[in-house]
Amino acid sequence: MSSCCGTPEPEKKPSCCDTKPVKIQSTCCSEEVEVEASGGCCGTVTSKRSKPDYLLWTTLVLVVIGYSADLIAHDFISGYASFSAMAEAIRHFMDTMWIGLAIGIFFVGVLGRVPREFVTSLLGRGDSFVGILRATLAGVLLDLCSHGILLVAMRLYQRGASLGQVMAFLIASPWNSLSLTIILITLIGWKWTLLFIACSMVIGIVSGLIFNLLEKRGSLPPNPNSIEVVDFEPWKEAKSRLKATQFSLQWLTGMIWEGISDSKMIVRWLLLGVILAAVIRTFVPIDSFQTYFGATLAGLGMTLVVATILEICSEGSTPIAADLVTRAHAPGNGFAFLMTGVSTDYTEIMSLRETTKSWKVALFLPLITLPQVILLSLIMNLASV
Repeated sequence: MSSCCGTPEPEKKPSCCDTKPVKIQSTCCSEEVEVEASGGCCGTVTSKRSKPDYLLWTTLVLVVIGYSADLIAHDFISGYASFSAMAEAIRHFMDTMWIGLAIGIFFVGVLGRVPREFVTSLLGRGDSFVGILRATLAGVLLDLCSHGILLVAMRLYQRGASLGQVMAFLIASPWNSLSLTIILITLIGWKWTLLFIACSMVIGIVSGLIFNLLEKRGSLPPNPNSIEVVDFEPWKEAKSRLKATQFSLQWLTGMIWEGISDSKMIVRWLLLGVILAAVIRTFVPIDSFQTYFGATLAGLGMTLVVATILEICSEGSTPIAADLVTRAHAPGNGFAFLMTGVSTDYTEIMSLRETTKSWKVALFLPLITLPQVILLSLIMNLASV
């Protein structure tokens, strides 16, 4: 008789079409799967249903309840002070971050349609200084908030960017968007703003180089999605592929749905961050701890602690950072508050863990970046005294 792949072989029992479920490996099924015979050698593949994402749905329901309560029944819930304050905070956070989040999801969908060769060629060699510099500049120039940047950074990793490039992009970018830069200039002046941008780029480049070095030494796992591009002309290929692409409403909606689907992993942590931030804002008033954020080592330490706990987006952190510069006269604390949102933020850490499948990579983010943030912040505070 013939086997299921067409290769003659002697008859044997039990065959691959046995009535009992069997496991077939490296045959016509290509991988080990449990099957039941139903007339074909591979039978009926019994697929396992994926478990529902309880964290995503729980946080989504809570955010929707809080947002709707403040939007529709604000006067009714005003008698419940704590719940009213939390609902108002949830609505404020969602109103602030939804545009950046939506743009981030859109870019995730766009990057999903971009071949990995384009990403690799445009960012340059992931193990080179130029590649790290390009990733840093891309993060600074991309006009997105920290939540949108996080989505794009994780997609870049999936498209083959090196670990160092992803870190440089993520560290240098969250509050460096054009819109927030203009806002920051109006709040603290262009000199401090340009210094903040330059220092964040330095931390991004240095951290990217360190991550690449650790990856090269085997201390951190390499990106399994990385590819080597040889003789690839990105602009020429882009023109030819754009001509061949048939743009339509179906193409656009399909790309958006892909972006939404691929962003679920990050969105669930963002929603949890909104809930935690609403709780902190309700029970820990900002004014109560701003007074203690002076240009001292203790003030800097308090800044790092609060910035780590308080999960807010870049739009929300910018005014607080400006207050630290102007009211507390501690520019280093303002810089630390902006940067710690990336270095120690649980959303970034958990997103890196989910994407890279490595706790070591995720925990090395604060380990490498935090000392640099503290050093530069102390220098800024000393220079301002």
